[in-house]
Amino acid sequence: MDDDDLDELLDEVEKKFCSKASAASSGVKRNKDENKQEEWSAAKCEPHKSSVSEDIDALLEELLEDDYDSSPQSKGEQFSKREQAEKKLSSQSAGRRCCPVFIGGSSVTNGVGTATSKRSCDQLRCVSCDFRVLMFDDSEWDASCDYLFLRNNVPDRQKLRAKLKKRKGLRAYACQCNWLSSSETTDLRDQPQLRWVCGKHLD
Repeated sequence: MDDDDLDELLDEVEKKFCSKASAASSGVKRNKDENKQEEWSAAKCEPHKSSVSEDIDALLEELLEDDYDSSPQSKGEQFSKREQAEKKLSSQSAGRRCCPVFIGGSSVTNGVGTATSKRSCDQLRCVSCDFRVLMFDDSEWDASCDYLFLRNNVPDRQKLRAKLKKRKGLRAYACQCNWLSSSETTDLRDQPQLRWVCGKHLD
């Protein structure tokens, strides 16, 4: 076999196999591109998981960062930040009910209570007397407070103050048939004598 025949044979082999290899590599590349496009489409089509509870958790983290912030801040600034966060929480929590229902002292944040975020319910209603439960921050009921006093004076907040004593950190609760002073977060399931429920959507 002479050199010309050998060159032709090599050219033929090169064309045949090199064209197959390039086609195969372009096919692999196309498959990779298609897979990427499918993944991107799937990610695009996947619903965005933003729930109220995630928003609440984010706000809680903000509050914690504010509390432990090392930079010096005035108490007024810290209070206004906390107030803003509470307003955000209450607007986002609109339409949700507490489960379980918690009560607590004046230092316990009001809002929608859950098993993870134990907030004091500020929408309590008594199912016995069908009155809204009134709350008084930094106060406790005097020992002389009784059923008859509440029966005659609820829901008049001014008259009820006659049996309230100032006590920092406590919160006094009352409907027309029951009363309680609380200093710490309490699950109402542990207080069977109180027939108080979260009153959202009951008004």
